[in-house]
Amino acid sequence: MLGERPPSSAARPGPNLQTANQYGQQLFFANLQYDKTGAARRRAARARELHQKRPPAVPETITGTRQMLLFRMPPGHGAIKNRALTGDSRLLRYCEPVLREHAERHAWTRRQTNSVVHTLKLLDALQDWPGAKILVSDVTASIRYGGTQTSTLEILAAAGLLVDDRTTAVERYFAKKTTGLPQEMIGQLQLWFDVMLKGSATVPRRRPRHEQTIHLHIQGMAPIWRRWAEQGHTSLAEISRQDFVEALPAEGANRVFADQGLRSVFAVLKSRKKVFTNPTRGVAIARSNTTVPTPLDTAKIRDALNSPEPAVALAVALAAFHGLTSPQLAAIQLTDISDGKLTLGEKTIPLAGPVLTRLTAYLDHRARTWPSTLNPHLIVNRKTAPRTTPTSRLYAWRNLGVTPQALREDRILQEIFATGGDVRRICDFFGIGIDAAMRYTLVLTQADPEGDSAQ
Repeated sequence: MLGERPPSSAARPGPNLQTANQYGQQLFFANLQYDKTGAARRRAARARELHQKRPPAVPETITGTRQMLLFRMPPGHGAIKNRALTGDSRLLRYCEPVLREHAERHAWTRRQTNSVVHTLKLLDALQDWPGAKILVSDVTASIRYGGTQTSTLEILAAAGLLVDDRTTAVERYFAKKTTGLPQEMIGQLQLWFDVMLKGSATVPRRRPRHEQTIHLHIQGMAPIWRRWAEQGHTSLAEISRQDFVEALPAEGANRVFADQGLRSVFAVLKSRKKVFTNPTRGVAIARSNTTVPTPLDTAKIRDALNSPEPAVALAVALAAFHGLTSPQLAAIQLTDISDGKLTLGEKTIPLAGPVLTRLTAYLDHRARTWPSTLNPHLIVNRKTAPRTTPTSRLYAWRNLGVTPQALREDRILQEIFATGGDVRRICDFFGIGIDAAMRYTLVLTQADPEGDSAQ
């Protein structure tokens, strides 16, 4: 009928299943439309968060102050990881522009970038006082939850959110060796230690010493401190000249370390008016036993020079032919080498032919392996390629039968034989002092240089 209205949707019948299935049903492969674990969705979300171009949301409170805890409750491992995966992170939003720019400039891989993203979320979940700066110890603690340390420290430092609360190895060593000593003696030794480690800007001024020097001094003095405490001394002001002389070991390297360390301690205490007299004054300085260096086995040097690893072969060649030390090898930059010459400070060294051959092979290997690295140092590895820091001094020397110091000594000996003991040339060429150079001339009295050269 023309005037009749169509039935409403409520009155329409439901779908006919028999009609819908008369040509079969559409089937799908399992788990392609839905990620049951959520791992793919989380990876896609992290990628969107990192590369999404939006203005940074600055946290409301970024301050250098921290609220001290009355007691610490260990967080739940699973709860922290869940919060890092699902919760919103103000710390990540704050560091996101720095992270994006740093990762792009240093050609970080997606995996390395995502590891930093995950660590920043962990740190946000682990923070006791939201908005405070991050301690290095907090970054170290995040490793047990799956965080990464080195790359995260770089980002936090670039963002201005890092507080270095690390205790150096020499500070831990000093605390260990002074435990149990009388309180007054500990205070005197702490004064010396602070002056040695940080220097002194007040009169008498002193420059800070290298940590290895302080460590060796403590190594030589620690048994003497303990012996004086057992004898009833509670202060270093009670130590006499006779006590100092009798306390020194009879011989060996520890005698030198103890003598140098105690002289340093009493000199600092006397200048700060903590002792009345310096018991080391007027006592002859202990001398170390002079050893005669010996040349290396030629077969070991040859095997190291022919190493299949280009970085190892280059490092060995630079030490064997030019006498470079391990700190110098780690500090060489690409701009230090030009026209077949190496510039070290004010000294220019023409590189030997075998060194140039290994240098070319290594540079080809470096260009193939890390084509986008911004590290200015000559020798890089997997850890330093995405950064600008030098490699460890021990890198390229692990699992080798020789050390850079042994190769350097062998090279100096060959120069001694070739020049007939020209000390001035040795000092200028290798940058050592007169006393060190005279030590190498001792071999001339024990070997025939012409016979060794003929061989």
